[in-house]
Amino acid sequence: MDGEVASRRLQPLASLTPEAARGLAGILTDIDDTLTLHGRIVPSAFAAMARAQAAGLAVIPVTGRPAGWCDHFARMWPCEGVVGENGGLWFFMRGGRLVRAFAQSAAVRADNAARLHAIREAVLREVPGCALASDQPYRELDLAVDFCEDVPALPDAAIDQIVAVFNRFGATAKVSSIHVNGWYGEFDKLAGFHGLCHDLGLPAEAERWAYAGDSANDAPMFAHFPVSVGVANVVRWLPRIPTPPAFLSEGEGGHGFAELVDRLLALRS
Repeated sequence: MDGEVASRRLQPLASLTPEAARGLAGILTDIDDTLTLHGRIVPSAFAAMARAQAAGLAVIPVTGRPAGWCDHFARMWPCEGVVGENGGLWFFMRGGRLVRAFAQSAAVRADNAARLHAIREAVLREVPGCALASDQPYRELDLAVDFCEDVPALPDAAIDQIVAVFNRFGATAKVSSIHVNGWYGEFDKLAGFHGLCHDLGLPAEAERWAYAGDSANDAPMFAHFPVSVGVANVVRWLPRIPTPPAFLSEGEGGHGFAELVDRLLALRS
């Protein structure tokens, strides 16, 4: 990461202007280590989602978590919908029913699952200490390799080795704060956001949304949205993020997300 670029970004939330806040249609947020902290959701962050929605801001989680979890998020959380598996799917409620949309057809997903099986075997064989993510059975498009969630934390060199295995097989690989996620196809979090906006009829212009995240797989979102916010623990992953977020919270994880919502609502009042 270029030091000059970083110095122009990573500004405190206090520098966010009323003009930027008042033009927003909604808030996009990662989940793990952005709404959560140490593996548990922060109550003030969940309450902040509801307060933002009540104030007229659309709320959309954008996560690497699997389809099975996104089914619950879309049904039960205070949000307009959810983008999951790093942009490979988006779920939302319409007329009391869950709508499930995918970046790939069922046939393509099935073909890719067979290709990902070979990667799974190679990763587990070549990178000691890693494991399949415990949420892998609920995934539709990707392979998630755990490097610190339910296994002892691996060093950065092991994370790079996992990424290298995915790349060797021609797959895309992204690093979150807990997993390396890999898949075949041309989607990412930003593409999934555009798919959900299209289906919901929401504005998709970058200046209409704030984005909150914490790790390397948030990189396309940090670069795209002018109001991009890293919660404080994003600092751990800055060497893997080409364009840092524009703003930085004081609080970590969900405390930082609640800080963002408080700031936005104060500026819009």
